[in-house]
Amino acid sequence: MSAKKKVIVLSGGPNRIGQGIEFDYCCCHAVFALREMGYEAILINSNPETVSTDYDTSDRLYFEPLTREDVLEIVLQEQPEGVIVQLGGQTPLNLAVPLEKAGVRILGTSPDAIDRAEDRERFRQLLTKLGLKQAPNATAVSVENALKIAREVGYPVIVRPSYVLGGRAMEIVYDEEELKRYMERAVEASPERPVLVDKFLEDAIEIDVDCVADGERVVIGGIMEHIEMAGVHSGDSACSLPPFSLTDDETKELTRQTVCMAKELDVKGLMNVQYAIREGVIYVLEVNPRASRTVPYVSKATGVPLAKIATKVMCGMTLEELGFTKQVAINHFAVKEAVFPFSRFPGVDAILGPEMKSTGEVMGIDTTFGMAFAKSQAAAMTPLPTSGTVLVSLKNKDKRPALFMVKKLAELGFKIVATEGTASFLRRQGVDAAKVFKVAEGRPNVVDLLKNHEVQLVANTPSGKRCRQDEVIIRTTAVAYHVSLITTLQGFAAAVQGIEALIKEGLTVRSIQEYHAEVTGLLGTQSAP
Repeated sequence: MSAKKKVIVLSGGPNRIGQGIEFDYCCCHAVFALREMGYEAILINSNPETVSTDYDTSDRLYFEPLTREDVLEIVLQEQPEGVIVQLGGQTPLNLAVPLEKAGVRILGTSPDAIDRAEDRERFRQLLTKLGLKQAPNATAVSVENALKIAREVGYPVIVRPSYVLGGRAMEIVYDEEELKRYMERAVEASPERPVLVDKFLEDAIEIDVDCVADGERVVIGGIMEHIEMAGVHSGDSACSLPPFSLTDDETKELTRQTVCMAKELDVKGLMNVQYAIREGVIYVLEVNPRASRTVPYVSKATGVPLAKIATKVMCGMTLEELGFTKQVAINHFAVKEAVFPFSRFPGVDAILGPEMKSTGEVMGIDTTFGMAFAKSQAAAMTPLPTSGTVLVSLKNKDKRPALFMVKKLAELGFKIVATEGTASFLRRQGVDAAKVFKVAEGRPNVVDLLKNHEVQLVANTPSGKRCRQDEVIIRTTAVAYHVSLITTLQGFAAAVQGIEALIKEGLTVRSIQEYHAEVTGLLGTQSAP
């Protein structure tokens, strides 16, 4: 046995949608940081498909389940200085309170602070104390209770079971009939397993903020603006660092609110906050006093190894000692895009919603937002075309705001084809749009064009809460024949910017180290591999 002091890191366990390789990255960086500080790094994980379970990553690996009993046995054997729970996702975080009650020292943010952020009622009290806004919400323990809450907060509402990962069984509900069906079909509500009912903020911009705190100082790691509107799970939405449309006042207020919450919770380590901005008002959606899935992305984009810094903070160092005292300013855009498994599941509708569906992430980086977005699409194996035909089929609400984008594509030389309703609208607005038959209207129809590779890009937004069969066929055929598919208005706008950048600027490649070298205020001793 080594004479060194020991620290145990709890990793994430099996990969699943909502919790995967991002947390493996964080745990590996924690081990590297512990070794740099002279600790013996002990890691517990039960997933053979991770870097953290490689034989040479940690000083000692326990290939055991992430359960209270197993962890306590290892703690008894190793007698560590403490246990790190905030870098492996929700699985180890759920063990924080049980382990502390058993006498284990939890390093970093206290389990009570974690519970304040996780417990719905305690979290509401925290926001009230700080004067921060939250969408109206409550917890339901029965069907009748859920209906009463929904009437009070107003439809649409977003409903989900407590303590789930990746938005599992989460839905946006528009009326009472739908809510009854959801409660009867999806969940068994009870005082022990309440259902969370929130007012859904339609047409809101969603924001992620990552920060590191040492109990005294809070430093923002990155503010990320989602490309898709609120309602798409944060793990499925593309997002940009820095934000591409927020005002300086909005970013300053987001920073202020994040700092307030981190100080109130006495965070020591990482914290992630999800916000929504609707009609200029900032709402706090949730606070996670742990590493989020965005930490590797922010670290790669900025060159600041957040997980390493957070680990050293949890072990007693201050941010001042580490030289990380202010948010770094980057001179480029880094766009994160989700990777989806739709091609592996023929017939599955490729629309995005509150339940997470992605199985990976990629990043595009460039000096302009459009080019960074274009690179992210290429990395996600859905490259944007620079010529050819675009099929446009939009719900009524999206037709007017999409007009500028369609006109821009026509100016760039694309042929526009559209289903009847969209084609009529576009022609009235001066766009030369050829009408294409829907599936039941005749031949050649939309499916024929896709199968014959006569379409290079599909922009199809779902018509409502229950998608028409024609729309589903368009989307599933596009996926099956590897045609680039866009299903949100915001994604369409970003794609047009990306296409324009590809045509006018041309693709260029630089190493990530070159981008990091231009970051303002980046410490020369730090780099994110």
